[in-house]
Amino acid sequence: MINLSLARRYAKALLSIGKEDGRYKEYGEELNSFTYLLEREAELKNAIINPIYPRDDRKKVLDKILEMIQLSIIVTNFINLLFDKQRIDGVFQINQEYQQLVDKLENISRARVTTAAPLGEDVIDRIRQALEKITGGAVVLDVTDDSQIIGGIIAQVGDLVLDGSVRTQLQSLKETLIRGEVA
Repeated sequence: MINLSLARRYAKALLSIGKEDGRYKEYGEELNSFTYLLEREAELKNAIINPIYPRDDRKKVLDKILEMIQLSIIVTNFINLLFDKQRIDGVFQINQEYQQLVDKLENISRARVTTAAPLGEDVIDRIRQALEKITGGAVVLDVTDDSQIIGGIIAQVGDLVLDGSVRTQLQSLKETLIRGEVA
């Protein structure tokens, strides 16, 4: 694993190239698909990353994968550079940093929304619109349901947490009653 600042430096370098030639979205998609492949195929990931295997054998496996998935020459060279610099195990962090940099560049926020029960698309769209008003940019939602919040929703966008869950309201009421305050 590589540290966060190093992952950010590699991500910024690739983004810089992508901004110059106008293909930064494409590079992000390709990097994301490569990392997704490695996450999905644990044996493949192990064959490329695990230093127990000879370096030449790992390189051959990587070359074969890159040939099969046909990435752009820039992303192919980038992944090869990571391998050559013995930082291929950091590709997951680099991808995460890259995606965050692209989101920031395009003024996109990612929000996690937790609800007590599954929501319809119209309600999800209204939540997205409300969060877009708050953030001033586009919002991509990741919606999950958790019956433990009893009712309401919890929305988290970056550091901002909007907790309108019944569980939190009950907890707040309980604390107020314990302190003996009048509500």
